[in-house]
Amino acid sequence: MKDGLKRGLLLSGGMDSLALAWWIKPDLGITLDYGQLAAEAEISASKVICKRLGIDHHIISIDCRSVGSGDMAGGQADTHAPATDWWPYRNQMLVTLGAMKAISLGVNTLYLGTVKSDCVHRDGSQEFIDAISKLMAIQEGEMTVEAPAINLSTLELVRVSGVPRDMLAWAHSCHKSTVACGNCRGCNKYFEVWNELEHGVDQTE
Repeated sequence: MKDGLKRGLLLSGGMDSLALAWWIKPDLGITLDYGQLAAEAEISASKVICKRLGIDHHIISIDCRSVGSGDMAGGQADTHAPATDWWPYRNQMLVTLGAMKAISLGVNTLYLGTVKSDCVHRDGSQEFIDAISKLMAIQEGEMTVEAPAINLSTLELVRVSGVPRDMLAWAHSCHKSTVACGNCRGCNKYFEVWNELEHGVDQTE
């Protein structure tokens, strides 16, 4: 913590949030079990990175699956879904729930592990980050929201972060299960990034 500022990271246990945690080394990580099918594995991966970095780890459990949709909730994708892993207002929900805990811990800035490819969803855009940050800042606590890696691909983030391969291997990216299903967008991304790392090629988004 520097100059009285305390930084928290919403930590999902996926490649993006693990690499971001290694890169920015926040004061604490917050992992949410909101009813997503992969919650148990996401929590396990998040615990590992927090222990390795020596930062506090907080887990919030609130079952929101009844209002979810698509791969993460184990249901059909909503008619508005741009991709099968879309969960209505998911990032808005996660920021709100995470911030409700973070404010009690003295957090001033809440980081999200959003990367370039997340723009397939509107809540993965810079416009969304700016809007949700402004909304948070006008409320008590004046917390702000940032996405330091929003202009980077996952491969670029992994490289710039310097996260060790043995740490990255803990990442859980599957949307459908606590064990990699091998056929969802999260698993495909995980395998593609590892392939690119092994062969030294650049990822294009």
